[in-house]
Amino acid sequence: QVQLVESGGGLVQAGGSLRLSCAASRTIFISPMNWYRQAPGKQRELVASIGNGANTNYADSVKGRFTISRDNGKNTVYLEMNSLKPEDTAVYYCNLPYPRPGYWGQGTQVTVSS
Repeated sequence: QVQLVESGGGLVQAGGSLRLSCAASRTIFISPMNWYRQAPGKQRELVASIGNGANTNYADSVKGRFTISRDNGKNTVYLEMNSLKPEDTAVYYCNLPYPRPGYWGQGTQVTVSS
């Protein structure tokens, strides 16, 4: 079993920044990691991914504003979010996709006011 604990969410004004953290209970050194988000009434969507080689991918809606990174020594993945918009409001979830079916954190709420 793996526990993932997200932190760093909160209320921020449009244009502001937040940094989310996801701490894993065991090493994630060779594991890809994902950040998802789910807004009210919408499906959960993939926001950013980072591979074991630190290669990254982003949803078009966040490219240029969000940055995913990892600190393998701390078993932690980060999501730096800049130039936040009201449409970024959602619960953000950390995901370890392997081994299947994968693991999820409890989520952290991000609310962006206009």
